[in-house]
Amino acid sequence: MLGVIWFLLWGVLWAVYFMLDGSDLGLGTVMPALAKNDTERKLVYRSMGPFWDGNEVWLITAGGVTFAAFPATYAVLFSGLYTPLMLILFALILRGVTFAFRGKVDDPKWRQIWDLCLVLGSFLPALLFGVAFANLFKGLPIDGEGIYQGTLITLLNPYGIAGGLLFVSIFAMHGSLWLTTKTDGDLQERAGALAKKIWPVVLILAVIFLLATQRVTNLYDNYQANPVLFMIPLVAVFALLSTRFLMAMSAWWKAW
Repeated sequence: MLGVIWFLLWGVLWAVYFMLDGSDLGLGTVMPALAKNDTERKLVYRSMGPFWDGNEVWLITAGGVTFAAFPATYAVLFSGLYTPLMLILFALILRGVTFAFRGKVDDPKWRQIWDLCLVLGSFLPALLFGVAFANLFKGLPIDGEGIYQGTLITLLNPYGIAGGLLFVSIFAMHGSLWLTTKTDGDLQERAGALAKKIWPVVLILAVIFLLATQRVTNLYDNYQANPVLFMIPLVAVFALLSTRFLMAMSAWWKAW
């Protein structure tokens, strides 16, 4: 029973992290499509500035819970997924450095370089988190001694890529909605319009991912054995449809 409680806590920590930092990762990814000048880019940075480092505490806590509650799983995951985890770490560091150094030099080219770093430092974690979790759903090639028998290319299978693209699209919509709650005028309108455009992409990718999940994983066996679990995808579908309805009403905060 204690193991179940820890597992639920682990899931909650990841869910909260993706909910909070996902908006920052998504906003950093789509910033070039939203901010048309340096003034608007500064507004984008300011909308993320007070929150991004605090949001990452949830990521650190999730890693700590994995180590404390599931040490064997921690050992296998952090050794088997070493390359993507290091890429995520370096990308998050790059994003953090961007906030500190972008305004140090009053030069357009200097700021352009750090703007690119923000995009890369936001897009890569979003993509790789999706790839990693999709492969966890599918199952990792691990031998009897708990050693991962694969490479980064092994993780970049069609199912893993579908999971990565789904994460990127969800975060991009989430980040656009976040910006609508922090700005007004033209920038808010562009952010809202982009969120509406991304919504059908999220829907299509979600359907593809769910169908692929049924085909390449055994997750649905758990749902058939415990029908109450069907509440999870039903809640997700309801949330996605509600988001579109709230966006149509320009209820941006509720949609976020």
